[in-house]
Amino acid sequence: MASAAAKQAPKNASKTTTGATGAAGVSGGPPIMPLASPLMGKKKKPFLGMPAPLGYVPGLGRGATGFTTRSDIGPARDANDPVDDRHAPPGKRTVGDQMKKNQDDDDEDLNDTNYDEFNGYAGSLFSSGPYEKDDEEADAIYAALDKRMDERRKERRELREKEEIEKYRMERPKIQQQFSDLKRKLAEVSEEEWLSIPEVGDARNKRQRNPRYEKLTPVPDSFFSKHLQSGENHTTVDPLQGLGGLNTPYPGSMTPGLMTPGTGELDMRKIGQARNTLMDMRLSQVSDSVSGQTVVDPKGYLTDLNSMIPTHGGDISDIKKARLLLKSVRETNPHHPPAWIASARLEEVTGKLQVARNLIMKGTEMCPKSEDVWLEAARLQPGDTAKAVVAQAVRHLPQSVRIYIRAAELETDIRAKKRVLRKALENVSKSVRLWKTAVELEEPEDARIMLSRAVECCPTSVELWLALARLETYENARRVLNKARENIPTDRHIWITAAKLEEANGNTQMVDKIIDRAITSLRANGVEINREQWIQDAEECDKAGSVATCQAVIRAVIGIGIEEEDRKHTWMEDADSCVAHGALECARAIYAHALQVFPSKKSVWLRAAYFEKNHGTRESLEALLQRAVAHCPKAEVLWLMGAKSKWLADDVPAARSILALAFQANPNSEEIWLAAVKLESENNEYERARRLLAKARSSAPTARVSFRGQFMRCVYTYFLAKQLVGLFVSLPLQVFMKSVKLEWVLGNIEAAQELCTEALKHYEDFPKLWMMRGQIEEQCESMDKAREAYNQGLKKCPHSVPLWLLLSHLEESVGQLTRARAILEKARLKNPQSPELWLESVRLEFRAGLKNIANTLMAKALQECPNSGILWAEAVFLEGRPQRKTKSVDALKKCEHDPHVLLAVAKLFWSERKITKAREWFLRTVKIEPDLGDAWALFYKFELQHGTEEQQEEVRKRCENAEPRHGELWCAESKHVLNWQKKTGEILAQVASKIKNTF
Repeated sequence: MASAAAKQAPKNASKTTTGATGAAGVSGGPPIMPLASPLMGKKKKPFLGMPAPLGYVPGLGRGATGFTTRSDIGPARDANDPVDDRHAPPGKRTVGDQMKKNQDDDDEDLNDTNYDEFNGYAGSLFSSGPYEKDDEEADAIYAALDKRMDERRKERRELREKEEIEKYRMERPKIQQQFSDLKRKLAEVSEEEWLSIPEVGDARNKRQRNPRYEKLTPVPDSFFSKHLQSGENHTTVDPLQGLGGLNTPYPGSMTPGLMTPGTGELDMRKIGQARNTLMDMRLSQVSDSVSGQTVVDPKGYLTDLNSMIPTHGGDISDIKKARLLLKSVRETNPHHPPAWIASARLEEVTGKLQVARNLIMKGTEMCPKSEDVWLEAARLQPGDTAKAVVAQAVRHLPQSVRIYIRAAELETDIRAKKRVLRKALENVSKSVRLWKTAVELEEPEDARIMLSRAVECCPTSVELWLALARLETYENARRVLNKARENIPTDRHIWITAAKLEEANGNTQMVDKIIDRAITSLRANGVEINREQWIQDAEECDKAGSVATCQAVIRAVIGIGIEEEDRKHTWMEDADSCVAHGALECARAIYAHALQVFPSKKSVWLRAAYFEKNHGTRESLEALLQRAVAHCPKAEVLWLMGAKSKWLADDVPAARSILALAFQANPNSEEIWLAAVKLESENNEYERARRLLAKARSSAPTARVSFRGQFMRCVYTYFLAKQLVGLFVSLPLQVFMKSVKLEWVLGNIEAAQELCTEALKHYEDFPKLWMMRGQIEEQCESMDKAREAYNQGLKKCPHSVPLWLLLSHLEESVGQLTRARAILEKARLKNPQSPELWLESVRLEFRAGLKNIANTLMAKALQECPNSGILWAEAVFLEGRPQRKTKSVDALKKCEHDPHVLLAVAKLFWSERKITKAREWFLRTVKIEPDLGDAWALFYKFELQHGTEEQQEEVRKRCENAEPRHGELWCAESKHVLNWQKKTGEILAQVASKIKNTF
C-alpha cells in the first residue's frame, strides 16, 4: 500500500500542476504557482472554485485518513440474509455467499509451487489493487514492445518451427505414409485374390455375438378391463400434473369420457376415436382448406413426396407414410392435378399398376382440364386403352398440342399418324410444333405444299420459312425469303440463308451486298448487332461449305464494338478461336482483313504464314509470303520461310532467287548468310558454300575489328560497350562455326583445324569452338591433344557444363575412371546445382558397377536439385522394379509437367506391358515438349513393337512436323558428322534402332 501511495502522490501533483499552469506544464519546465491578483482578498485561495484533480483524497498529504460509520454502510446484515437481487444464481443468493466470493477473489496464491525463478508468480501480485490510467498506459507500452520484439523474431521463429516440423515428420512419418506403397499395390489385386482373402473372426463372446433382443407385446384390452374391475383405485394425484387435468397429446385440459367414474369400465371406442382425431390434426397441419384452395406450395410439397417414394420394396413404412400424405393432399384439394399424378406414380413404383391406373382415371374425372393428368393416364394405360384415353382427352381439351402429339405417337401406322396430325392442325392451326411434326412425315413435294400453308398460319416462325425455302427452286426460294423478311424483319438467319442461296447458285458477288444490307436493315429495326453471334453463324456457314458467305459475314462484323487500340489483339484471338473450332475459312478471312488494316505489321504476317503452313497449301503459303516480303522487306524470317518452301518443293533455283532478293533487302543479315550456305551444302554445291563462307569471313572480321577500335576509343561505359560489341560479334562467329563444320563433315580435317585455330584467336571465350576442336582431335585419335583442347577451353570457360562432360567422357574412354570422377567433382564445385553434372556422376558410378555409390550420389543430387526432371527420371530406374512406381509418384509430385519425368513414367508402363497407359503418357510427353527428340524416338520404338503401321506412320509424320532439336540420344545421332545430311525421319529411325529395352 505504501508503494501505491507513493505512486499516487506524484501523479496527483503532476495533474494539479498541469491544471494550474496550462501550457507551462506541457512544455516540461518547472511548475509555476499562479500569482495572486491585487484585487483578490487575502483569505480567498486561488484554488477555490476549481474542480479537484483526478484521484485527490482530502488530508492524505498530512496523514489524515477518513473514517466510516454505520450510517455510511447501512445496517449490519446476517450472513444468511438474502441479497437484494431476486434473480441471483445459486451460490450467490445470501450475504454470506457474496462475502465468501469477494474474500476468495482477494486472496492471492503466493505459494512456492506457484513461483517461477524467471517469470515470478503465475498470477498478478497487484490484481487486487486499483487499475488506473497510468497502469493502462504502461501495459499498452509493454504490449507494443512485446509485439515489436515478436515481429523481429517472427520470420526466424517460423522458419525454425517449419524445419523442426519437417524433421519430425521425416523421423516419425504417419502410419498412412508408411503404408502408402503397400496401399498402391492394392490396385494390382485381382477380384479373385480379393475374394480369396479370409474373413476376420469375431472375437466377441457368445452373448455379444447373439444378443437377445427385448420382445415387446401389446397388452390386450381384457387386461385393462380385469384390473379396472378389481377396484384398484388410487386416491393420490401426481403433483407434476397440477390442477390442469390429464396431459394429453392433443388439445384440451382433461379427457372426459374415456373412463366412466365409479364403474371402472374402459371405453375402447373412445380411445379409437381419440387416435383418429390425433391423426387428423397432424395431417391438417400440412394444409389449410380455405374455400377449397390449399396454401401449400404444390411443387415443393410434391417434390418432397417424390423424395419419400422408396426405390425398393423394403421401405414399407416410407410407402405407408407417402401414401397417407398423398391421400391427405387429395382429400384436402381434390382438384389439384399433381396430387393425383404423384399418387399414381407411387403405386406404380410399388408395383400396384392397376391401383395406379384407377387413381389416375379418378384424377381425370376430378381434373378434366389438366393436360398432365391426361398424359399420365395415357402413359399408364395399355395400347388400345391409351388411345381411348387420349380420344377422351381431346374432347375435353381440343386445343392441347401435347395431347395431339401423344395421340400421334400412340399410332404405329404412318397414315394414321398423318391423319391424327392433320386433324390436330384443323383445330390448332397456329402451332409450329404440330406443323413441324407433320412435315417430317411427308414426302418432299407434299412437305413443300404443307409448308406453304404452314407459313400462312404461322408467319412469325423462322424455321418454317427457312424449311420452305430449302424445298423451293432458286427463284421461288428468293420470293419465299423476301416474304420472310417482310414478316420477320428482325431475324438475321433469313439474311444469312439468302446469302447462302446466292452463293450456292454462283452469284458470289451478291453475297457481300446481302450481308451489308442485312446489317443496315437490322440496325434500322432496332436490333443490336452481336458480334459473337455473327461469328458463330459464320463458323456454321464454314462447316456447311458456304465459304463466301462466312467470309462476307466476317468482313462485315469483325470490327464492330472493338476499340482501335484493341483491334490487333482481339482479331488474333478470334482467329485462334476459329482454328480451334475447325472454321479455317473464317480464320483465313480474319487474317486477310487484319493484313489489310495492318499491312506493315510483321507479327500479323508471321501468324498468317504459320496458319497457311499448318492448315493451307504450299501455293497459298508462297503467295502469302510474296505479299509479306513486299510489305515487310526487312523481316528476315519471311524471306527464309519462302526460300525453305521452295527448297522443300525441290525448286532450288527459285530458293536461290529468293535468297538473292533477301540479300539485296538485308545485306548484312546473318540468318540469310547461313541459310544460303545451308541451301548450297544440302544440295551438294560444296564449292558455292565454301565461297559464300570465305566471302563472309573476309568481310566480317575486318569490319568487326575496325569498328571495335573506333568504338572503344569513343565510348567509356563498359556495359554499353559490351552490349553493342555483341551485336557485331555474332555474325562472324556463326560464319566461322559453319566454316569449320563444313570442312569437318567433308573430311578436310586439316582445313577444319586451321579454321578452328583462326576462330579461337578472335573468340577464345566461346566454348563451342573448343568443343569442336577437341572432338576433331578425338576423331583423329589424338587423345592428348583433345585433352589439352578441353583443358584450355575450361580455363577460358570454366562454367561450360558440356566442356566438363566431354573431358570426363574422354578420361573414361581411356580407362582413367578416377580422373573422370575427380573432373566431375571439380566441375560440381565450379558449377553448383547443375543437374547435368550430377547425372553424369551417377551414371559414371553405375557404369563402373558401383550401384551403392550411385544411389548415394543420386540422393545428394536430389537434395541439391530437388526440382530437376532429368534426375528424377534417372532415379526411377535406379530403383528395383517393386519400388519404381512409388518413385515415379514422388517424381510427379516434384516435377508434374517435366517432359523427362513424363517420359520416364511412359517407359515404366512400357516395361510393365501396360500398352494403353504407356501410349497415353508418350502422347502427353510429346504434346508438352515436341522439341525433345528422345521422346519421339522412344515413342516410335514403342509403336514399332506394339502399334500398327498407321500408328507408326502417324508418329513419324508428327515428328517430322515438329523437327526436334534436343535430347541426349537425339543429339548424339543428329550432330554426328556422318549424319549431317540426313532428314528428321531418317534420324528418328536410326535413334529408335539403337534403343534397347534395358529398363
